[in-house]
Amino acid sequence: MCGIAGWIDWQQDIRAYQSSLDAMVQPLTCRGPDGSGTWVTEHAAMGHRRLVVIDPEGGMQPMSRREGRRVYTIVYNGELYNYRELRQELISMGYSFASQSDTEVLLTAYIAWGHESLSRLNGIFAFAIWDAAEQTLFLARDRLGVKPLFYAPLHQGILFGSEMKAILAHPQMPHRVSREGLAEVFALGPARTPGHGVFDGLYELRPGEYLQYKRGRISTHRYWQLVSHEHPDDVFTTRQTIRDLLEDTVKRQLIADVPVVTLLSGGLDSSAVTALAVKAFKDEKRGPLKTFSIDFVDMEKHFKPTAFQTNLDAPWVNRVSEYLGTIHSRIVLDTPDLVDNLVASLHARDLPGMADVDTSLLVFARAIKQQATVGLSGEAADEIFGGYPWFHHPDAIEAHTFPWARRLQDRVSILSNEFVHYIRPFEYTQQRYQEALDEVPRLAGESRSAARIREISYLTLTRFLPTLLDRKDRMTMAVGLEVRVPFCDHRLVEYVWNIPWAMKTQGEHRKVILRQAMEGILPDDVLWRQKSPYPSTPNPSYFARMREQLTDILADPASALHQIVDVTRVKELMNQGPMAEQIPWFGQLMGNAQLFAFLIQAHYWFADYHIELG
Repeated sequence: MCGIAGWIDWQQDIRAYQSSLDAMVQPLTCRGPDGSGTWVTEHAAMGHRRLVVIDPEGGMQPMSRREGRRVYTIVYNGELYNYRELRQELISMGYSFASQSDTEVLLTAYIAWGHESLSRLNGIFAFAIWDAAEQTLFLARDRLGVKPLFYAPLHQGILFGSEMKAILAHPQMPHRVSREGLAEVFALGPARTPGHGVFDGLYELRPGEYLQYKRGRISTHRYWQLVSHEHPDDVFTTRQTIRDLLEDTVKRQLIADVPVVTLLSGGLDSSAVTALAVKAFKDEKRGPLKTFSIDFVDMEKHFKPTAFQTNLDAPWVNRVSEYLGTIHSRIVLDTPDLVDNLVASLHARDLPGMADVDTSLLVFARAIKQQATVGLSGEAADEIFGGYPWFHHPDAIEAHTFPWARRLQDRVSILSNEFVHYIRPFEYTQQRYQEALDEVPRLAGESRSAARIREISYLTLTRFLPTLLDRKDRMTMAVGLEVRVPFCDHRLVEYVWNIPWAMKTQGEHRKVILRQAMEGILPDDVLWRQKSPYPSTPNPSYFARMREQLTDILADPASALHQIVDVTRVKELMNQGPMAEQIPWFGQLMGNAQLFAFLIQAHYWFADYHIELG
């Protein structure tokens, strides 16, 4: 895993502005602490930060390859899980290789097959290739958007980078945020619109897209999207297919020349990934698997069960670890860990995010990094198999908006009337919702209820999942930890997309087909445990620290928050307890402490990113 950045400019000789490229690459050091490189020609420049995972000696970038009179140069962030098969196929076609790296395989695959190479790739990736002969830039991103990639057109050029901060570091890039960008942050929350970069002139290459740029002309193309069709298999075949796909995916994603671990919560999804990883380790005669879980000081003391989170994770983590025989580490965080890293998690995401849910993952990843470079996670199973509450509650199913945005009014209540009038959150959210519905791949003859579940599945996969993948990438790569997500294998996603809802779920039991597919490798009580969300701290001391910080910020008349929030309303919340009033924020109830943390991040976002309001 790595960080990439680049700059194409037809108006000037870039070789005279090496410092501008260096400025773009430097903020990505956390993504690639093991090495760096730049490549600069008259009108094209690329930079790279490297995290060594495969072939330490042969994978240095930027990497160039000559074929006849043509020279191609690549910078790449990601992993190809089928690079060995591709390498053999390319060798059979007459290509030779100087390394064992997947970077060289990816570059050669593009030379051999052009953009059609993308359909052959199994992995997570964001890369750029410069064709010197054609003077053409090619950008591509993986199908589910696990790896990030942003770009910004210039008058006679283009900038690109793994993260917003890389592009914002270029002297030609303004830091202006207009009404639409503010609506993305304060109306949609972390669930940004695909392709939207929040800052004026900044765009995100959408999952499953590639971009071609030549002499000022930009064209984007979709190379992958979900296709709806009748599911051909019976329930027994379906279970086995899911099991086979997951087993193959986990085995592929364990390939690395560095230590690999799993992130274990004791829930179905992470336990399934861990169980399959343990099986692969045994088959390959590798040592015992290491697992890691997160917890908070005094969690047992302050935790109160809710319908959303019925019990603690810790006992279930122990149950799974002991059953599978893993070497387990429990990372316990305290309030200072969250307070001291709140702004760091903002800088990692480049946007106000999910408060302590972001920050705790950042600190958790830093602890894992001390023992490993690669981890596997259970992310995305709920999106793919329909595990969230909104798949099952009639009011959510019938809502004419994003299921996680049903109580937008509650969120908007903390904003000032002037700001609400400016960003028009209800109109903006409805516009984006309708755009998403227009994309849904329909299935002719489907019942109304089945069609609605298909819509909710599409919204969840294309609007909700990306922000969780974004969070996972930013918080882990901020400390040089690569986290892989087996449930995002496109073969599995394509297959499960068309499984009938009645086969996926049964009454109160969610993700039934996944539970059945995992029978025999996990204990029954783990298989049928109710979903529990990623934990946040209920400790009153966190509320106290967030209230204290926000009080100081609101006392500063220069804070941008005075242009955004209803200060009287926020102060009313400060006088309540940590959970006295819970505001729905992106699919879960946010206590006052988490709300205050978000507003603190928003304050520092305006200040640290020198944002100009458009």
